[in-house]
Amino acid sequence: MTAGNDFDPVPPEPELFSALLTPHRSLNRTGFLVLMAFLSAVSFGAGVAFWMMGAWPVFGFFGLDVLLVYWAFKVNFRRGNATEAISMTSSELRVRRVSHRGHVVEWVLNPLWVQLDQKAHAEFGIEKLYLVSRGRRVSVASFLGPDEKASFAKALLAALQAAKRGPTYNPL
Repeated sequence: MTAGNDFDPVPPEPELFSALLTPHRSLNRTGFLVLMAFLSAVSFGAGVAFWMMGAWPVFGFFGLDVLLVYWAFKVNFRRGNATEAISMTSSELRVRRVSHRGHVVEWVLNPLWVQLDQKAHAEFGIEKLYLVSRGRRVSVASFLGPDEKASFAKALLAALQAAKRGPTYNPL
């Protein structure tokens, strides 16, 4: 008997579905710098014009609006650090959500008992997606738009059906 025979590792199950969802950000860091430079230049120019007319308090308000826009974008970029990872094998469906502050919440569900529930609006499409299992409802894909949610729901539903069918034998 050798040390290698003591423990035979179980081969990992193949992943049927895997998705990493992040919030969409249309403005990158370079675009943010260009926008802030343009906004600062316009606000400074308008503030100087009001200062020359004798309305010097207006200059401070032009600086204040630039600071508020900067703060709003910083909050928006910070919120963009949130993620949602969804992975599924034939025996488990794992949803791992990381908030923008780094808080981690994880759900592990049995894909045989999971149903995909959706709240749809006639005009706008899918508004919410839920994984329902044994009385628990877990909201997923909240970052996505209606069309992206429809595509995501279709792929996730196909993977759930594949998990419910079970493994297939492929001799090749």
